[in-house]
Amino acid sequence: MTPREVLEAWIRYFNEADAEKLADLYADGAVNHQMANIEPIVGKPAIKKMFEWEFANADMVCIPDNIFETGDWAILEWKDPKGLRGCGFFRIHNDKIVFQRGYWDKLSFYKLHNIPIPD
Repeated sequence: MTPREVLEAWIRYFNEADAEKLADLYADGAVNHQMANIEPIVGKPAIKKMFEWEFANADMVCIPDNIFETGDWAILEWKDPKGLRGCGFFRIHNDKIVFQRGYWDKLSFYKLHNIPIPD
């Protein structure tokens, strides 16, 4: 698959809230670093657990605005129905995501999804 095709599958599984299929898109030692969080998530099991928690706590939808592909990278500019916007960078190797970095506003996410803001 091309990086764009992997990303399109990622969007489909994300919108289905399917943590299992999402996790299967990642390499075993993949790194997912959402810049709104201090620490990156490392490894397929931890990434799956992150998605399970997120899907249990928020009704999330990814609407792609733009998808770009260059070399082994797929780049996503997205929005959701509640007005949150962000972007993600996905490095793909052998049809698996090996690295992902995302940029979005965590405070806005919490407020839009009525998640208590941690102290």
